[in-house]
Amino acid sequence: MIQLVSSSLLDLLTFGNKKVSAMALWPFVIFRSIEIAENKTIHNHESIHLRQQIEMLLIPYYILYFIEYWLAMITNGFKHQKAYLSISFEREAYEHETNLSYLNNRKWLSSWTYIKRKFK
Repeated sequence: MIQLVSSSLLDLLTFGNKKVSAMALWPFVIFRSIEIAENKTIHNHESIHLRQQIEMLLIPYYILYFIEYWLAMITNGFKHQKAYLSISFEREAYEHETNLSYLNNRKWLSSWTYIKRKFK
């Protein structure tokens, strides 16, 4: 993992969304500030995303992420937060972000459990 601290880069990548505090784009994690980079929960959340990205060979991860987001936007009346929180990858990361040993015990391709639940 390569850590970058840059609010301007994060603003560029999120179209100025100041609510985004960090973003994982393998092999980088971009943090809005040093304080956020030192936050163990946020760091773990983004590390979970890096693992998901590697498991899915990057491009399929990003494609599925955006498909889920836009389908959720359409079905949830274009409510960004609701759509974002419904993404399978985000559900896994939020569910386990406070468990700092999660990645040590996580099974390979665990995100498929969340994806299958979504599309049942």
